[in-house]
Amino acid sequence: MRDRFGAVLMTSTSVLFVEAVIGAIALFVRDVAAESPSSPYNDLGIFFLIVLAPFLAAAGAVVGYLLSVAVVMPVLVLAGWCGRRYSGREAWWWVPAAAAAATALPFLAAVALTEMGFPAGLGGWLAMTVALTAAALVARRLLLPDRPRLSAGVMFSRVAWYGTLAVVVAGLLAGIGLYAGIGYEPPQLSMERVAGTWADDKDGTLTLTADGSAMADRVETFEHDDSLEPVVHRCTGIGSWEYVQGVAGPRSQTVVVSIPECPMDLWEVLGTPGHPKLYVYVGDPDSWDLYVLRRRD
Repeated sequence: MRDRFGAVLMTSTSVLFVEAVIGAIALFVRDVAAESPSSPYNDLGIFFLIVLAPFLAAAGAVVGYLLSVAVVMPVLVLAGWCGRRYSGREAWWWVPAAAAAATALPFLAAVALTEMGFPAGLGGWLAMTVALTAAALVARRLLLPDRPRLSAGVMFSRVAWYGTLAVVVAGLLAGIGLYAGIGYEPPQLSMERVAGTWADDKDGTLTLTADGSAMADRVETFEHDDSLEPVVHRCTGIGSWEYVQGVAGPRSQTVVVSIPECPMDLWEVLGTPGHPKLYVYVGDPDSWDLYVLRRRD
């Protein structure tokens, strides 16, 4: 019994680890494709990821082990009990039902106590249910009395082989997608495309004319107090502007607005070709708190 328990635990941990790697690849692709003020990766970040990979793998194995003990094993016990109690025999479809029930309460609490929101909470609940169900169903193979007994080593070899294949396929698909250009890039603007009226969501406008004149009407500007918290001012004034294309692609382009009454940072570009945006950081750039203007016309 102890050997079987150890084999189930090892199998579940291995499956969860493979799922975590595939999930990390999927999250990376999502971040690359999402509109973002900065690139989700750079050479230094990739270097640190390679250096930290062994430690991340060890942490992932520990988390997988804890989830196996605290969630997957109870899910298998609950699914087996429900099958015997309500249908007279154990059936695989009780496993996803038990996994969904086990993960529902934590995600309901997260939605209620945080700013996650119901759609994000529902997506997280479904993703966790699928991940736990897959691990539990593979581990359940060791508990079936009518199937040939498999050792922990055999199960680990199978999970390692098929898991490695799945990770390689996921990585190849991600690479093909990135090569095909799914990564986000801001729209490339020009003097003609920058000229016009830009507005925030509080009736503030910045009008940039083709002759280089700029007029701000209740545009927000920011400075920092003694505690480095941003202080917001609504500013109105007249000045000039220029567009700087940059040399490192769309992410390096800026719009320089000079209005004596309204000291502003350089405006950078987000959005899409059809709906461009200008933005500046509010406070620490690492917080990604942005003040955004959108083309009114």
